[in-house]
Amino acid sequence: MMETAWLKNSKTTRYGSGSRAAAGDLKRKAILAVSFGTSYRKTRDAAIGAIESDLQAAYPDYTVRRAFTSRMILKKLRERDGLQIDTVAEALERLAAENVGTLVIQPTHVMNGIEYDRMMAAAAPYLDRFTAVSFGAPLLNSAADYDAVAKALIAELAPADDTALVLMGHGTEHFADSAYAALDYRFKAMGYPNVFVGTVEGYPLLEHVLAGIRAGGYRKALLAPLMVVAGDHAVNDMAGGGPDSWKNQLLRAGCQVQCVLRGMGEYKSIRALYTAHAGAAIAALAGAAESA
Repeated sequence: MMETAWLKNSKTTRYGSGSRAAAGDLKRKAILAVSFGTSYRKTRDAAIGAIESDLQAAYPDYTVRRAFTSRMILKKLRERDGLQIDTVAEALERLAAENVGTLVIQPTHVMNGIEYDRMMAAAAPYLDRFTAVSFGAPLLNSAADYDAVAKALIAELAPADDTALVLMGHGTEHFADSAYAALDYRFKAMGYPNVFVGTVEGYPLLEHVLAGIRAGGYRKALLAPLMVVAGDHAVNDMAGGGPDSWKNQLLRAGCQVQCVLRGMGEYKSIRALYTAHAGAAIAALAGAAESA
């Protein structure tokens, strides 16, 4: 996906169905950072909050706002913690009411999957409320992104040659699930045969990762989440005490296991990619204005 910009009453690509409502002031600018969300406060602040802070520091002319796409997490935060976080629709309604005219929507999603599609669908009815709108790309969107993410994770986690680095992704029934296998292949092509990408609910599965570890003869494993936040999946499915956790399955396979409970949003190098994607979306707005 290329960054896509929309200007009201321009010749550029339009979203929505015409000029139904008054658009805002172009000088009032906002970035809406859209995340799946998490109910774990510590990792929410360290990962999602850090991405948002970096966006604000990089683009001080824009006001950065937050929205989550997971209704389950929003409900839990509201009922358990009394914490109200906007949905995409609520955030856009609020920004439109504040007369924001220039809007960048930047997802913190890993790929163009189900949550990304939901974000786009939720945003569509509101786009005519703004004068200029641009969408940033998720983390894994281009060939350059795969290279950058692979290099960033190697630098951050620094696995020894005799250690299997196992990255646990979420996985999805969406066709974007292919991103995980593509990233795994990218590590191998870059000269890291000891890096394995698996998923909880997609492909490759842990059984495929274990087959690769056995074939490579690795007896040590460094286990880390391939997720923006180290939330429930990381704490329980990856590093939990249950018999089916990835840690315990690796232990039964004869590996010494070290778990890293840090989401990718905690790595400055990964956050920089989201910041760059938002910058490309901002640049797309400038390009759309020139061609209008």
